[in-house]
Amino acid sequence: MRLVDRYDAIVCDLDGVVYRGDPAVPHAVEALSAAGIPVQYATNNASRPPAAVGEHLRRLGLDVEDSAVATSSQAAAWLLTQHVAQGATVLAVGGPGVAEALRERGYVPVSSVDDDPVAVVQGYGQGVTADDLAQAAYAVQRGALWLATNTDHTLPTASGYAPGNGALVLAVGAAVGRGPDLVAGKPDEPLYLMCAERLGVEPSRVLAIGDRLETDIEGAHHAGMDSLLVLTGVHGVDDALAAPPEERPTWVARDLRALLDDVEVLEPARDALREEWDALDEGAGGDHQHRELPRALSDLTGEETASEGH
Repeated sequence: MRLVDRYDAIVCDLDGVVYRGDPAVPHAVEALSAAGIPVQYATNNASRPPAAVGEHLRRLGLDVEDSAVATSSQAAAWLLTQHVAQGATVLAVGGPGVAEALRERGYVPVSSVDDDPVAVVQGYGQGVTADDLAQAAYAVQRGALWLATNTDHTLPTASGYAPGNGALVLAVGAAVGRGPDLVAGKPDEPLYLMCAERLGVEPSRVLAIGDRLETDIEGAHHAGMDSLLVLTGVHGVDDALAAPPEERPTWVARDLRALLDDVEVLEPARDALREEWDALDEGAGGDHQHRELPRALSDLTGEETASEGH
């Protein structure tokens, strides 16, 4: 049985899994195209509308509709429907994806506290100004419900790491004396649960795929989904070995070709990880950086693996 045959649907991270910046990750497009089950492409990036992401994926060769893209802005608007009646006025902070997601759910996005918003949805946008953050702080201080699309502190760019939405959320938090009421993106579960709802599949029957332990894998854990860590992005085998329980993946593989592999091919690495975690939990794990890895795990570290474990 192939790994993909164990599940009814996939929720797949984007940057570091499907593409790196603009180009596709090797083997990603081919594997996802051959998976044969529905896929939702889930991203914490709140600034880009789904249509822009969908166009990116189609340019890479994936046959996807815009509705297959799930952003943290959409998850925030989805989450908001559980707390605020549709038709309400909501202060939208961030890129165009934030306001668009709110309109899709029947809310009226505004940019000033003078419009008496009942809630604030704060996401990342390159054009976010100090006044935008001030408007959010004023609204929260007046009692508005505060939702953050995500709390990633950094944003990788070609020049290095820039402040991410989490850093901007901290700026508002410094003014209001607390954090947001709700967070929609990974590692919180709303983004994943919205995807499961869209797919019409129970979370336990969905495989979540990502390259980051503290967002993708922990988010899957919170949502009750199995997870696959692919070593084409941020985290590597050493990171997985040292992961706390909530960040431990169900499966680990070099890249997305694992979806089409027989489960028997993937089980040795899975079992080796579990043995190492058991030893770690018992206080006998030692320093994974300075001892030989089990063969099933050392085989995963090769030239095609982009991650250096950072």
